[in-house]
Amino acid sequence: MSAAAVPAMGGVSPRRAWVTDLPVLAVAVVWGASYLAAKGITTTHTVVAVLVLRFAIVLPVLVAVGWRKLRALTGAQWRGAGVLGLVLSGIFLLETYGVVHTSATNAGLIISLTMIFTPLAEAAVTRVRPSAGFVAAAGLSVAGVVLLTQGGGFTSPSAGDLLMLLAALARTVHVLAMARIKAVRDADSLSLTTVQLGGAVAVFAVLAALPGTGASPWSTAVGFGAREWAGLVFLSVFCTLFAFFVQMWSVRRTSPSRVSLLLGTEPLWAAAVGISLGGEYLGALGVAGAVLVLAGTAWGRRAALGGVRRIRS
Repeated sequence: MSAAAVPAMGGVSPRRAWVTDLPVLAVAVVWGASYLAAKGITTTHTVVAVLVLRFAIVLPVLVAVGWRKLRALTGAQWRGAGVLGLVLSGIFLLETYGVVHTSATNAGLIISLTMIFTPLAEAAVTRVRPSAGFVAAAGLSVAGVVLLTQGGGFTSPSAGDLLMLLAALARTVHVLAMARIKAVRDADSLSLTTVQLGGAVAVFAVLAALPGTGASPWSTAVGFGAREWAGLVFLSVFCTLFAFFVQMWSVRRTSPSRVSLLLGTEPLWAAAVGISLGGEYLGALGVAGAVLVLAGTAWGRRAALGGVRRIRS
């Protein structure tokens, strides 16, 4: 949605603004909590099965709600969304395997580097040099990740930390692909998401059928107790359905920059949930790293938005 089509916040009362902001903030909270939830119900042998179950639950709802617009997609839009779905499947695989092998706190903070990687990658593609402030912010964030992964002393980053770093890079590829695949630019957002998730579920289902990829979705579901089912429903209903519909609702009532700012608090909630509910411990180096990551991503977001404003002025 273009800036001209978004209502200006200047004429909205603070109380009305919070009516819109609170649901978006709730999305950031549930996304932050999703890392601990995924870690609690997933093992190395059930990653693919959990992904099949998580998205197979919500996919029929999305299809039913958006059936008419889904049928209106052109062949090119289906193909473009299908390609994005393949990238999305890679993101979820990297994130889920990653969170199994690292802490929920580390996962949430490292994945926030997407906010730094995306403008840098866009600058490389468009051959537009980023501002000095943004480059400095990126350096601060990277230094923070180095410290964050050394909470127990200077050691090699864990396999989970590296997988989360790859997931952040994959998210960047996904964002750039959405912007550069012409066929999907004008596609209905609900239909686009439905096709992408459908493509990702198809990839997970194929992987689940292959030998050596872990437990089957059926055996995993049968083995789940009440706690695991609660975690799966939380990931499916709140972190997927609720989050998607709130974003669609909020972007029509406030500015994309405001939504981005609120969703940018996700790593804060990931750290808060991981430490308070998951009993995770960062250590002095980890705390210093977390502060640098949060400061660097916040600074980088402001620098990127400032660059956009200067170009438009």
